[in-house]
Amino acid sequence: MIQLEKKQIKIVSIVIAVIFIGSVVALALTQSGNIASAASSSSVGVIDYQQVMAAHPDVQNLQGQMETAINDVRKEFEEKSAGMNDQEKADYYQQCQQRLAQKQQSLLEPIKNAVDAAIKKVSDKKGLSVVIDKMAVIYGGQDITQDVISELGKK
Repeated sequence: MIQLEKKQIKIVSIVIAVIFIGSVVALALTQSGNIASAASSSSVGVIDYQQVMAAHPDVQNLQGQMETAINDVRKEFEEKSAGMNDQEKADYYQQCQQRLAQKQQSLLEPIKNAVDAAIKKVSDKKGLSVVIDKMAVIYGGQDITQDVISELGKK
């Protein structure tokens, strides 16, 4: 009867070992599936932001407006600074530079917003969770530059 108990203990031990090994294998299989899906869902896109900004249809118009604004400010500066001393000229020049920078910012903002919206649309369509400027990437990532340029052309 004691031998029967030892035999039962061996059988129970083997069954427990098989269940343990089976659960470890099952856990490993489910985790490897999660890793693969996590890798695909955390795709990274890269974009040449400068190229996309330059390709925006309104950039030529913006450049023309900025050239006009620069010429206007230059004429204004020459007329108003004629009777000023060096310090006054320097101060007035700074004010003119600030006005030009604000003008450029106000002209660029709608273009930047349109580019950002196109990037978001393309990245959502491709299932990308992150989009990074190409200048910051050494290796890897899915280049979406041309897709974003095409998206901007649709508008």
